[in-house]
Amino acid sequence: MNSRERVWAALNHTPPDRTPLDLGASAVTGMHVCSVYLLRQALGLDPPGTPVKIIEPYQLLGEIGPDLMDALGVDVAGLSGPRTMFGFRNENWKPWTAPGGTPALVPEGFNTVPEPDGDLLMYPEGDRSAPPSGRMPAGGFYFDSIVRQPPIDENRLDPADNLEEFGPISPADLAHFASQAEALWQSGRAILVNFGGTAFGDIALVPAPWLKHPRGIRDITEWYISTLTRRAYVLAVFERQCEIALANLEKLHAAVGEKVAAVFVSGTDFGTQTAPFISPKTYRELYLPFHRRVNDWIHSHTTWKSFIHSCGSVYRLIPGFIEAGFDILNPVQISAAEMEPGRLKREFGRDLVFWGGGVDTQQVLPFGSPEEVRRAVRESLRIFGAGGGYVFNTVHNVQAGVPVENLRALYDAYKEYC
Repeated sequence: MNSRERVWAALNHTPPDRTPLDLGASAVTGMHVCSVYLLRQALGLDPPGTPVKIIEPYQLLGEIGPDLMDALGVDVAGLSGPRTMFGFRNENWKPWTAPGGTPALVPEGFNTVPEPDGDLLMYPEGDRSAPPSGRMPAGGFYFDSIVRQPPIDENRLDPADNLEEFGPISPADLAHFASQAEALWQSGRAILVNFGGTAFGDIALVPAPWLKHPRGIRDITEWYISTLTRRAYVLAVFERQCEIALANLEKLHAAVGEKVAAVFVSGTDFGTQTAPFISPKTYRELYLPFHRRVNDWIHSHTTWKSFIHSCGSVYRLIPGFIEAGFDILNPVQISAAEMEPGRLKREFGRDLVFWGGGVDTQQVLPFGSPEEVRRAVRESLRIFGAGGGYVFNTVHNVQAGVPVENLRALYDAYKEYC
């Protein structure tokens, strides 16, 4: 099989010739720039000191270039919008030194300002006249959103304020998706696309680090509280967001057609390490109706598969995800409570494709031995890969600080056991 056939087989629960591999097709299946640099050096792809592009500055994800994809046998290519989480475009690259001294390239809008304590500030659209929207603590490896919550006047709350970032897709963005889909199609890899706009209540997006002056409810704690105390407000936001998303999907489908294998619909996290942090009842009342409307449109009008990302222990919510029409579950956090691979495959493997779960990135990959990494990869492939319905990736992004021996063990084991 070629890559596209391999992924389609897996997505349709048919055994492929080998389990397909994803690395870097989304902002939750990638690799920190520091680890990308180490892996490229270990594989002999670059001379020492060659910088790696940071294509997602919020998490400092490194570019997984075509040569690295070829070296590892990656089967999936990612397609997303032209702007980053901070609102500037990935263009006009300039040198920057990433944490740990890693040589990197960043977009022109990546305008960090060191604070006296060593923290770095990031600005929406790279505009330093606006209040900063991100902070990397001294010694850190990522940016955190800065909450810029205006005072809340209950009598003046308007759902439109939380809809500022949602609107009809522009002709320029449609052209971007169309041209990039065609280019990626020519690569022969399956395409995972994130159009944006379909993640209801994604807490990484609520603070809107790309907006200069966000309005509405933008504080993380306040938003979560509002899902109970201001339920009508949240539902009004979701209702209008869903209407906009469905209209945009129609235009996007006309632009990219059936070149897309899967579409990233939701990145809203519903799980903690030990349990879901909402009940199945709340999921069905607040989120499922909108997920179902989006997924029903996708399944009625396209051949795309629908992808949901939710970290943590979501075992008790998975029946609701299936009812909502999701085809793919990521990142499959096997270290969380109730997320044992065998149990997930046995109970939900007929309905869901598992995308991730290849090795625990919290403990095993950064702190285990190479042999422990190999063993974890072998077990994940054995369990999840049985009968198809599996795309191999780690549990969420590969982090910074992973020993290069473990990076090599990860992909050597994949090649041996896939």
